[in-house]
Amino acid sequence: MARLASRIEAAATPGRRFILGIAGSPGSGKTTLAVALVDHLNAGRPGVAAHLPMDGFHLANATLDRLGIRDRKGAIDTFDGWGFVALLDRLRVETDHVIFAPSFRRVVDEGVAGEIAIEPAASVVVVEGNYLLADSAPWSGVRDRLDLAWFCRTPAGEREARLVDRHTRHGRTVEAATAWARGVDGANAVLIEATADRADLIVSGVTGQPEEAGRER
Repeated sequence: MARLASRIEAAATPGRRFILGIAGSPGSGKTTLAVALVDHLNAGRPGVAAHLPMDGFHLANATLDRLGIRDRKGAIDTFDGWGFVALLDRLRVETDHVIFAPSFRRVVDEGVAGEIAIEPAASVVVVEGNYLLADSAPWSGVRDRLDLAWFCRTPAGEREARLVDRHTRHGRTVEAATAWARGVDGANAVLIEATADRADLIVSGVTGQPEEAGRER
């Protein structure tokens, strides 16, 4: 984590909140990477960094049912993208008070409003999610709101194994978990992997180490 943390420290501007985005496909390890990075930064200066997952912007199950799209929950149009972009704008300018953001609880498979608190002291916010680098509106507005964007990449076979394990731990049979990982998650991964070239850096979701540079900014 020290090598990755040094990239943030080199790019950050004193007195200005730094927003790092970590994108990646389902099961890539982006959440694990984000949490480890925030823990590393906070070990040196407690409270300096905060973790903000995009998953809190899942549409409610009742809304997905009404729209007829719950069978592909996790697809790009099953999130409140406009709300997420608006939160990024708030993170940039509202630095004198706590900003409350939604989380996502897999136990109930729903978002939880206001569970995440971004304190004024958090000068680094690590945002992570599937569609941070997508080029369709409103997601296309995310990239320019990030100071740095990384892409967490993991081989497809490893991602699928992680997803099957995750889905079975949350109640699906192995057969249903495998079908979801290959069908819904797999379809989403095709879109997400195609956005990797918009990142500044590719990070391995297996080793947690930088692999290659992305686009030049």
